[in-house]
Amino acid sequence: MDNCKRAMILGTGRAIPEKVLTNADLEKMVDTNDAWIVERSGIRTRHIVEPGTPLSSLAAEAGKKALEDAGLSAKDVDLIILGTVTGDMKFPATACFVQTLIGADNAAAFDLSAACSGFLYGLQLADSLIRTGIHQRILVIGGEILTSMVNWEDRNTCVLFGDGAGAVVLGPTQQDRGILATDIGANGNFSNLLYNPGCGSLNMPTPENARDKLHTLRMEGREVFRHAVVCMSRTMKKSLKASGLATEDLELVISHQANLRIIEALGKRLKLTEKQTYVNVDRYGNTSAASIPIALDEARRDGRVKEGDLVGLVTFGAGFTWGSSIIRL
Repeated sequence: MDNCKRAMILGTGRAIPEKVLTNADLEKMVDTNDAWIVERSGIRTRHIVEPGTPLSSLAAEAGKKALEDAGLSAKDVDLIILGTVTGDMKFPATACFVQTLIGADNAAAFDLSAACSGFLYGLQLADSLIRTGIHQRILVIGGEILTSMVNWEDRNTCVLFGDGAGAVVLGPTQQDRGILATDIGANGNFSNLLYNPGCGSLNMPTPENARDKLHTLRMEGREVFRHAVVCMSRTMKKSLKASGLATEDLELVISHQANLRIIEALGKRLKLTEKQTYVNVDRYGNTSAASIPIALDEARRDGRVKEGDLVGLVTFGAGFTWGSSIIRL
């Protein structure tokens, strides 16, 4: 489209596994208890897939719902970007499986790896491609089955994560709506604080690596907490400045749902009111790249936000990576 001002969200969708894992369930699996988990994370339940469920099925379901919400056919989509670190296979890209499942025959498709920041990295890329006119209808999905890489014997991490997928459909607009500003960043100097060491070219699958559970994630929680609050605050301020807005202009801020204490600490730094702060980590746990699109779809469908509202999105993930966006719905 000539003279396209920006990309706007045309529809949203989410896919949540039916199976619920409660804190009481975890008490039977590992040395923990409900009070300990809630105090440190704010998480009470999380949804997990049944064994053998591929990420592509969740991502496709979320994508179909987003397309339905937008009133579009899968054949209208010309690009699929899937933010994930838990794809079905090493290759091909899980986005290619999604393309087939939803029937998006006219779309290019690829995965994007930026951990919990994968969705907002994908959102910025999609916005850029639409602004330049290279693509017209882009499906951006954030999806994870993080329980596939959880060490169920590590009580510090296994209580935190859940599975799910969320999606948005973007298209060009000349209206005063859409993605007003984005910011992304990274700092690989801290990659040792949150990572999955196994199954890549560095630590190939071997009996020894399997014994040492190298396929599971490692995290230094306190250090991650500290960096997350600082980086998310900084990136959100950059996007606000770029859009010419202030925090009080935002109807809602949806931050990465990793930990309630992180969300609360970020709220204090940004001087957010309780009404401006979205929380669903208590019900879903940390779903990584899926957390923001899941929350955005919930907020829209529940009437928490409506057309014309200004919404801030902000995230932080392994890498370290981070990102933010200001959107007028």
